[in-house]
Amino acid sequence: MKNPQALCYNKFRLRTGDFLCVKVRNMCWKTGGSYMEKKKKSMKLRTRVIISFFIIILVPIVMCALTFYFFVGYKAKIIGEKYGLANATYRTISNNTLLLNAMTSEEYDEVEDTAKSDTAKLEETNYLSVLNARLQKKQSFIAVREDGVIIYNGSEELSSEELENELPKYGDPGANSKGGVYFRNEKQWMVKQVDYENSDGKECSAFIVTKTDQIAPQITGMVKELGIVIVLILVFTSLGLSFWIYRGVIGPLEQLKKATQNIKDGNLDFTVEPCGVAEINDLCEDFEEMRIRLKETAEEKVEFDKENKELISNISHDLKTPITAVKGYVEGIMDGVANTPEKMDRYIRTIYNKANEMDRLINELTFYSKIDTNRIPYTFNKIHISDYFEDCVDELSVELDSSGISLTYFNYLEEDAVVIADAEQLKRVINNIISNSLKYMNKPKGVINIRLRDVGDFIQIEIEDNGKGIAQKDLANIFERFYRTDASRNSSKGGSGIGLSIVKKIMEDHGGQVWATSKEGTGTTMYLALRKYQEVPVHE
Repeated sequence: MKNPQALCYNKFRLRTGDFLCVKVRNMCWKTGGSYMEKKKKSMKLRTRVIISFFIIILVPIVMCALTFYFFVGYKAKIIGEKYGLANATYRTISNNTLLLNAMTSEEYDEVEDTAKSDTAKLEETNYLSVLNARLQKKQSFIAVREDGVIIYNGSEELSSEELENELPKYGDPGANSKGGVYFRNEKQWMVKQVDYENSDGKECSAFIVTKTDQIAPQITGMVKELGIVIVLILVFTSLGLSFWIYRGVIGPLEQLKKATQNIKDGNLDFTVEPCGVAEINDLCEDFEEMRIRLKETAEEKVEFDKENKELISNISHDLKTPITAVKGYVEGIMDGVANTPEKMDRYIRTIYNKANEMDRLINELTFYSKIDTNRIPYTFNKIHISDYFEDCVDELSVELDSSGISLTYFNYLEEDAVVIADAEQLKRVINNIISNSLKYMNKPKGVINIRLRDVGDFIQIEIEDNGKGIAQKDLANIFERFYRTDASRNSSKGGSGIGLSIVKKIMEDHGGQVWATSKEGTGTTMYLALRKYQEVPVHE
C-alpha cells in the first residue's frame, strides 16, 4: 500500500495542475478565440497597398473599356438612326466625311425635291436664308448659281468669286450626287450639287457645302459625355479606395489615439480591439498588453502601498513590545530595583533576550524586503538530504531541549537521496517553521517530529507539532504575508507575520511546494516537497 502522505501530495499536485490547465485553457479561450478569428481575417498593410495599387490601375481601365464599348455602341446606334446609317458602329461614326455627308442628307433631299417641283423657290432669299440657317448648325451652307454667277452665298468665309472659281461645273457627274466632291481653298470642303433649269431655261445649280475639318457635333457631344463618365469612374474609384484605406488604417490609428489618451488620463478600464490590418493588429495587441500590464502595475502599487502601511504598523507594534520591556528593565536597574546580584543577572538576561528578539525581527523584515524585490541570493548545490537533516536535528535539539521541547527525527528514505537546493535558505525554511511551532506551543510537554519520506520524484519533509493547532478558516491563509491567526495581536509570542510567507517563497524558488494540515487542540503538520536530483547517464 502506498504512503497516504504521498497520495495526499500527489492529489495536491494533480489538483493544482488541473486547476492550472483549466485556467490556461479558459484564458486561451477568452483572450485568444475572438482575437485569432479576427487575426485570420486581418490583411497585411503591404498586401492592402498592393491591392490598392492594382485597383487604381486596373479598375479604371476595365471600367473605361466597358463604358467605351457599351456607351459608344449606344451612341453609334442613336446617331445611325438619326442620319440613316444602317448598322452604325464606332468605325462608322468615326468616319467624319461619311457622318458629315449623312448630316446634310435631309437638306439635300429637300433641295432636290424643290428643284424638281418649284425652281422659283430656290431664288427666294427668305427661303434660302432659313435653309442656310439650318445648315450652319451643321458646319454647312447653301449656295445658288445661275449661268455661272453666284446669286446666293450662305458662306461667311468664302466669297462669291471664290465659289464661282472652285465649285463644280453644271452637269458634273461627280458632284451631282449624294456622295459629293471636294475642293480645297486653304480648307477642304465637301460639295453636294443639284442641277436644274429655272423657269427662264437657264442652267442653275444649288450647292450644299460642308467643312470637312470640323467634327460632327454628335461626336463632340459623345466625347464630352464619355469624358464625364470616365471622370466619374475615377472619382468613385478613388473615393472607394480612400474609404477602404481609411477604414483599414486611419480607423485603427484613431482607436490607438483614443487608447493613448485614455492611458494618459489614467483610465485603464478599456479594451483595444484588433483591427483588419496585420501590422496595426500587432500594434493593437502590444497596446492591449501594455494596458493590461499598466493596470496590473497600478493594482500592484495600490496593494504594495497597503502592505507598506501594514508593514509599518506591524513593525511599530512588534518593536514596541520588546522596547517597552527593555526600557522597563533598564529603568528598574537605574532605580535600584535590581538590588541583588540575582535580580541584576535576571534583568540583564531579559534585556539581552529582548535585544535578540528585536534583532531577529529586523533580520526577518530585511529578508522580506529582498523577497519583495526578488533579490534573494541563492547558491544552489547538491545536498544529501539525509546527512543534511541529521546535522539540522543535532543543532535544533540543543535549542529545543533548553525550551523543554522534545524533538524526534524519522528517516523513511530507502536510499541517500540528493536534491538541488541552497543549504542556507533551506535551513531558514526549517527554522521559520520550528520557530512558528514554538510560538504557538501551549502544551506543558511540547513535541516536534521531523519525518523524511520518498514520494516518487519528490522528497517529502514533514514537521509536526502538538501545539494549539490552526482553525480551518485560517489554514488556507497562513502562507500569506502579514497574516496572523491571532487577529487581536495580543499574543505574547507576537511575530511579524511573514515567516511562513518567506517559507513559501523559498520553496517555490526551489521548484518545490509547501502546504499544511492542522487540527485545533491537537497540532499542526507542515509538508515540504523537493524534487529529487537524478543523474542522467550519457551514452557515447
